[in-house]
Amino acid sequence: MMQQYLRLKAEAGSHLLFYRMGDFYEMFYEDAERGARLLNLTLTKRGSSNGAPIPMAGVPFHAMEGYLARLVALGESIAICEQIGDPAASKGPVERKIVRIVTPGTLTDEALLPAKADRMIAAVYTARANRTERSGLAWMNLANGEFRVSECAPDMLDTELHRIGPAELVCAESARPAAGNGIAVTALPDWHFEIDGARDVLHRHFAVDSLAGFGLADLPVASCAAGALLRYVSRTQTQSLSHIQSIRIDQAGEYVVLDPVTRKNLELTETISGEDSPTLFSTLDHCETPMGSRLLRRWLHHPLRDNTPALERQQVIATFLSAPAQGDTLNAQAPLDTLRQMLERYPDLERIATRISLRSVRPRELASLREALALLPEIAQHLELSFAQRPRLAAYIQHINIDAAISDLLQRAIDPEPALLVREGGVIATGFDSELDELRRLASDSGEFLVELEARERERTGIPTLRVEFNRVHGFYIEVSRGQADKVPAEYRRRQTLKNAERYITPELKTWEDKVLSAKDRSLSREKWLFENLLDQLTGYAAALSQCAAALAEIDALAALAEHAQANDWAAPQLLEGSEIMIEAGRHPVVEHTIEQFTPNDCELGPQRRMLLITGPNMGGKSTYMRQIALIALLARTGSFVPARAARIGQIDRIFTRIGAADDLAGGRSTFMMEMTEAASILSASTPQSLVLMDEIGRGTSTYDGLALAWSIAHRLLTHNQALTLFATHYFEITRLPAEAQGAANVHLAAAESSSGIVFLHEVQPGPASRSYGIQVAQRAGIPAAVIRHASRELSRLEAQGAPTPQLDLFLAAQANDPTGDAAHDDGAEPALRSALEAIDPDLLTPREALDVLYRLRNEHL
Repeated sequence: MMQQYLRLKAEAGSHLLFYRMGDFYEMFYEDAERGARLLNLTLTKRGSSNGAPIPMAGVPFHAMEGYLARLVALGESIAICEQIGDPAASKGPVERKIVRIVTPGTLTDEALLPAKADRMIAAVYTARANRTERSGLAWMNLANGEFRVSECAPDMLDTELHRIGPAELVCAESARPAAGNGIAVTALPDWHFEIDGARDVLHRHFAVDSLAGFGLADLPVASCAAGALLRYVSRTQTQSLSHIQSIRIDQAGEYVVLDPVTRKNLELTETISGEDSPTLFSTLDHCETPMGSRLLRRWLHHPLRDNTPALERQQVIATFLSAPAQGDTLNAQAPLDTLRQMLERYPDLERIATRISLRSVRPRELASLREALALLPEIAQHLELSFAQRPRLAAYIQHINIDAAISDLLQRAIDPEPALLVREGGVIATGFDSELDELRRLASDSGEFLVELEARERERTGIPTLRVEFNRVHGFYIEVSRGQADKVPAEYRRRQTLKNAERYITPELKTWEDKVLSAKDRSLSREKWLFENLLDQLTGYAAALSQCAAALAEIDALAALAEHAQANDWAAPQLLEGSEIMIEAGRHPVVEHTIEQFTPNDCELGPQRRMLLITGPNMGGKSTYMRQIALIALLARTGSFVPARAARIGQIDRIFTRIGAADDLAGGRSTFMMEMTEAASILSASTPQSLVLMDEIGRGTSTYDGLALAWSIAHRLLTHNQALTLFATHYFEITRLPAEAQGAANVHLAAAESSSGIVFLHEVQPGPASRSYGIQVAQRAGIPAAVIRHASRELSRLEAQGAPTPQLDLFLAAQANDPTGDAAHDDGAEPALRSALEAIDPDLLTPREALDVLYRLRNEHL
């Protein structure tokens, strides 16, 4: 047995080998030690090798999925070894083989997959093509058959991987990247990525002579990655990947680019602290099916640059919302509500269709598929009658109307309440196969014969207490009390002796026993054969089922967006071709659900107004305002309605964010270094069609260094990159930028002081803020009163020494800019002095600030 194990372990390589022995999957040697440590199992020993005991650890076969889930979550891969031979016919160890390999990226089992998230596996390869270094990327969702490729510049590879979010990354041994971000890395020999071998794998799988039909002829590096990935995934499955029927190219420019920092800062599907909610996805996910939720998640990570597909989604949402209620006036129900109630009854058809193709589907999944197929005509009819006929809705209806033969086959073949596993029996419906019905009758309907035999033998032997019984250990037997043993006929053969009874078998009963017991075995064997034959027939419908599942998922996702838009007063945005963002009374889609009353705000960015300089106190709402603009733009580009009274959103190629403080101590990068790295990326990659969010740049160094950098970065974004920019800052000197360069405007988040302290109004108003309110915010945060008093005295001292204050910044801004041009002609008064005086509001000055302004005027104008 150990020789057999070692041969299989050599085949499994570095994967943990689950070796089936009876009711357990066992691990030996190093696998046992590693598995016991990872799963907290008891490490035992069995037998010996070269005089040393062999370590052994195991898990029950019926609980295997739970242990697999834990191992996969730790990034481990597991080879599953099953008994495939007949124990009764085996002279030595039962024949075994590795039936599948479970890796973090190749999961298809329902119990191992997250219901509302995809589990991707990707392959990367970098090489020179057409005298330019290119990175090829291929990724696959084995659970639904999606297979895609793309090529990009090597410096964009990290961004692309974050967009896809694979659970496992396959690469060449010579270019193995460091593992990170929860991605398991699998290194393959370099020859797996050679172009000729990779293309050959793709040719064989898709049964084509050329990849030109898929558009891969001009993507040699991506073809290398795709071939290597397909070879690797095929090795992990025991069945052909027949559900992977095409390969699609993700074209450059198809999606709005979101780098890893932006995805994190916008909290699309995960909060900054790593939680699942509250996020944009958790707020919008009203989907009734798991496949709808997964599609919605994909949409949020893949906003569209092209207006046409986004408008198609938006129009379906509008159709769902505009359909009139049907029925009598009192009990009328909106068609959207009816549609969502119908969707609630559907299982995860997408993954069931995949498991049919992989021949790993379970009987109860086929029962749920049977029930779902019976509901399809109802939902197709509802779509057709309740909603206006749009091309996209017509396509949904076409995909939902699949061949009724598959529904009829499942109705006839699968028992109304099938067993969990085929080996338990009771899966195939009565009446589907006459031979199976006969075997079941023989195996289970033995009561009449036994009653007749018992009566006959009592009469023949004269033993009134004689009984015919059955148990699993000894089979059928005739039991006679010990006091009546002398009446037993000679043909009775003793089977078991008890304290007060003897058990016998007769030739007639033995013949019946053999017939009945073999009928059970033959019944299970026949049922397994029928189930395999049923899967052969269902495989032919797998593609149609996948298309039906995709249509239902899209209907579900759009219905969920329509439901949210209706419940929260969202509006359909106007999608434009130019570079523009116009939002009227916009709201943050997540924050508006976490506070009692949200203050809506406008935003205007366009060709003549490319930058908003945002000032205001901490906690005043600057970051929330910036994020809500980005999220509204992203929602518009996904085809959703948006949280605003009205919106016009132009085409956006990328969204950048530089928000918050973070460091990379292990990588030797301080908070300020991280800040500058992110700023450098934005300055090098943003274009006039990009949306840039910059929050408090320059904080991590000295005041004048930070101010100089913030000024220069803002000026560069405005004059060179010309990106649509939201630039939040506490450096009031930067508010002079609109006077020096066209296209910038000052806005601020309003705040006011009251007897109880600072009050945040959360309202965006024109112009720069008048104060920072830093000490007031610190007081609200709970800083001790003595510290607040000390800080106030220190602030007064600094202001007295001429340190910059918000009011002085406003004074300097007024000196640099005379918007009316009237000052130069006012009775001979000095223009700069008059302009400066007009900019001062005495009611807003503290006594110390008024004295400082007076001294400054005296020093500069006398």
